Amino acid sequence: MPMHLPFGSWPSSITAQDVAAGTKPLGGACFYQDHVIVQEGRPAEGGRITLVEYGTDGQQGKELIPAPYNVRSRVHEYGGSSWKLIDEVTGQIIFANFADQRVYTVNIGQGEPTPVTPESTVEGDPKLRFADFTRGPEGSVLAIMEDLRGEPVRHIVQIPLDGSAAQDAANIRILSEAARFVAAPRLNPGGNKLSWISWEHPNMPWDSTFLHLAEFTDTGILASKFIAGGAEESVMQPEWLDDDRLAFISDASGWWNPYVYQDESSRTTRLADRPAEFAGPLWQVGTSWYLVENPHTLLCSYGTGTTSLARVHSDTGGLDDLDLPFTRVRPFAINNDWLLAGTSSMTHGEEITLINLETLEHHAVTRSISDLPDPAMLPSVEEFECKNLAGQSVHALLYRPAQHGYAGLEDELPPFVTFVHGGPTSQASATLSATVAYYTSRGIGVVDVNYGGSTGYGREYRNRLRGAWGVVDVSDTVAVINALIAQKIADPARIGIEGGSAGGWTVLCALTFSDVFTAGISRYGVSDLVGLVQDTHDFESQYMFSLVGPYPEAADLYEKRAPINHVSKISCPVLLLQGDEDKVVPPAQSQVVADALAERGIAHAYILFEGEQHGFRKSENIVRALESSLAFYAQIFGFETDVPAIELS
Repeated sequence: MPMHLPFGSWPSSITAQDVAAGTKPLGGACFYQDHVIVQEGRPAEGGRITLVEYGTDGQQGKELIPAPYNVRSRVHEYGGSSWKLIDEVTGQIIFANFADQRVYTVNIGQGEPTPVTPESTVEGDPKLRFADFTRGPEGSVLAIMEDLRGEPVRHIVQIPLDGSAAQDAANIRILSEAARFVAAPRLNPGGNKLSWISWEHPNMPWDSTFLHLAEFTDTGILASKFIAGGAEESVMQPEWLDDDRLAFISDASGWWNPYVYQDESSRTTRLADRPAEFAGPLWQVGTSWYLVENPHTLLCSYGTGTTSLARVHSDTGGLDDLDLPFTRVRPFAINNDWLLAGTSSMTHGEEITLINLETLEHHAVTRSISDLPDPAMLPSVEEFECKNLAGQSVHALLYRPAQHGYAGLEDELPPFVTFVHGGPTSQASATLSATVAYYTSRGIGVVDVNYGGSTGYGREYRNRLRGAWGVVDVSDTVAVINALIAQKIADPARIGIEGGSAGGWTVLCALTFSDVFTAGISRYGVSDLVGLVQDTHDFESQYMFSLVGPYPEAADLYEKRAPINHVSKISCPVLLLQGDEDKVVPPAQSQVVADALAERGIAHAYILFEGEQHGFRKSENIVRALESSLAFYAQIFGFETDVPAIELS
């Protein structure tokens, strides 16, 4: 018989220290001879990112990039693909270093990294930034170069590896005409054709991109032609199948599906016709969703709420599913019938996994969660769907309170925490989350909402947020909570909501313009739209134009929507968590809310984390933020917990 204790007060073996120290962010991976190189984060080192070499048979990892080097690009501030193994024989790696944004090369096991691009830091801010590396003509690599020395501009460039550009930026060859944003440089196997994508303000890459194709010449800026894309078409990830055929993903049909373009005939063919997504939002340059297995087949990750791996035939079309036990699969590289992939599951979380493409045998190289929680502490996930007031479907992931041996008191409904993802053009996905288990193992339910505007459900679902940020996201989130309450899954008197960045905006809007929530936590959340438009980075500086309206023409709407102008409507306690070095959502966005809450006597706490940017990477800050969140809910919802109490003003 289970022991009955109040929801929220169940003793749990999952601590905030476990969540912080036991979770390492994983990035891309590649084969190196008979080994594997994996990108890993180091929360205990202030969030530094490094590369680690593993044996394919479970050998202990060996760090390849020593401190203080930090393998992290600042292109678009979100960065992305920041390294590349460019010579499998010598083990030569190229990478962008976070502090100075210079590009370095290093041979595995052979000395210190050597810069190949110049110093460009002015008053602590690097003005030249690089990402999305790919092999170029011999002795060079191709990349995105973000140039902030004047009006922001991006180019596809060719960087010589002989060090000649380490002191002189003039030796970096510019290949593409200036564009506000560029991504995905890809050179065909013969080295005579180059493709890439571009987009311009006010579009984001999931709104409108153009696919370029150019003959690669030895000198001058390349003359390109558009072969796909448009005002209402998002093209992602071009990859060459051979010297003449270029694969890419387009949402021209309303879903991101795979296509192939044949240059000789100028013919474009759709390879799969599925109401499913074969790509996602390009928040970080270099993100990939499929892999060219050979000139005749692609290995594609596709789906809606969860994704599967499939083999897509580039000659005949058609799709063969591969039966694998993962909720997400992201293919990275192939070597002798073994696929190296990033995977997710509800039992093991994020892993770098080797998959035999013949037998589907698989085993982990490394995992994000080093010590897996006791299975008795883990929740299951349910795909939850309800209707909003307009009769449209809203999707969410439901995690009920769960710990073997414990149950709530008789006739007690559990408190619930509502997660709202950032972006807002992003997606909550099903995977083992130590943060979710931190709550659910204590008897607190979690629901992760994919409100209208989220990716994963087609362009029409994504476009529901156009002009309606702060309205659709809030109404859809409220619809999910009302459905949980109506089904007697959640206690209506104990409903929390939390989110970061754009999710923090939805939190503040939900607390301001609805009355279903009784506590809210905003992590580096947007509160003032006018302030955001006037003080944010270039990548998102006109994102508000599609989410709200053009500025300053729609200034009255910006004022009307912003929670900071309606703080008096907030009637429940608020916790604000903010990094003091955040360039995406500056600290002023949280400070102004804290000041307004204090002026109106609304219970709140504001915690400013030193040395943190957009998202918390230092283990001590991850611990403090999570424990403060639990203590906040305990105080508001009235249950006992084992973390230090938080003081509300």
